[in-house]
Order: sequence, then C-alpha cells, then structure tokens
Amino acid sequence: MTQELNYLKESPSQTAGPYVHIGLAPGAAGFDIYRQELGWDIAGPNAKGERIRVEGIVIDGTGSPIKDVLLEAWQANSEGVYAHPEHPGEVEEGFRGWGRVITDFATGEWGFDTVKPGAVMGRNGHMMAPHINLWIVARGINVGLNTRIYFDDEAEANASDPVLNIIEWERRRATLIAKRTERDGEIVYRFDVKMQGEDETVFFDI
Repeated sequence: MTQELNYLKESPSQTAGPYVHIGLAPGAAGFDIYRQELGWDIAGPNAKGERIRVEGIVIDGTGSPIKDVLLEAWQANSEGVYAHPEHPGEVEEGFRGWGRVITDFATGEWGFDTVKPGAVMGRNGHMMAPHINLWIVARGINVGLNTRIYFDDEAEANASDPVLNIIEWERRRATLIAKRTERDGEIVYRFDVKMQGEDETVFFDI
C-alpha cells in the first residue's frame, strides 16, 4: 500500500470557478432554491447598537473591479460578543454575526447592512478595536483571502489594536480602515479591497 502511494502525484490547485455563486449564493445567480438566502442577515432585527452599511469594490492589479467575488463577513455584536458557544457573553436573539454577499455582476460593487461591532477581547488579553473580519473568494484566487475592516472614527481604539500594530508601515495599516460617510441619513462605511499593486490591502495568514 505504501509503495502504491509513492506513485500518486499532488493534484493541481484550482481557483474558485464560475460556479461558486451557484453553490454558495444561488439566489444571486438566479436559482430560487432556498426560502431565505443563507448568510444575508448578519445582525437580525433585535440587535442593539448603531445600524451601518458597509460597501466597496474589489480591485485587481490593473485597477479594474472584479465582478465575480464572494465575500463572507463575521463580527461581534455592539458589546463585543460573538455568536459562538466558546465566546463568553450572550448575543441578542437572531444575531448571527455572520453574512455572505457577492459583488454586482455589472458594477463589481458589494455591500451589506449590519450593526457596528464593539471592541473585542483578544485571546492574549489585549483589547481589539471594533472590526469586521472579511473572507474573499474569486476566480483567480487559489486560497480564500482573509482581511479585516476597521473604522476611521475609532482612532483611539485603532491606535492600541494589537493586530494593526504588527503592521509596520502606517500606509499599509490604512488599507484596513473603512471611511465613514452619511447618505440619506444612513451611516455608510466605504472599504475597497485592492488585490495587488500600490496600496495593496493587507491580508492575514490564519
């Protein structure tokens, strides 16, 4: 048996193909399979805190928007508690803290509605600034990319965040900061992801 295995070769890696949306976001791909699309409701109707919208595009190395991206977001609630059995504290009824969206096939824009998360206690006992974790999959990417969304109106918390502080250059840290704006009375944070080139977004190996 061992001798046979020595002849087996590693399978070639593959990127996320054109069918990723059918499997992970079928409604957006035009398939009416589920009563409710999985992962669209991040906070739920009972979540406390400031309601916000997060929007952006994913940009390739040539500066063009990538229009077939799937993004997953997970976050704590406004009090810094995750909806996870291993995380101390309770969350509001219906708060999942996780969502899944895809980019618009025509424009490349993506966005989701949620509540602004609170500061979270890290595993090493250091407080982490409010943030949203983001996982990105697209055609041309062999392995999903992990990054974080921080908020530009949390300057004091950001300055002491242990993750931001391991990034040596301030210009690189800036790629993780979403900019707060207001549109029609709604709080909107803009967060564009640059895959390559100048001001490439910081990605984490986790």
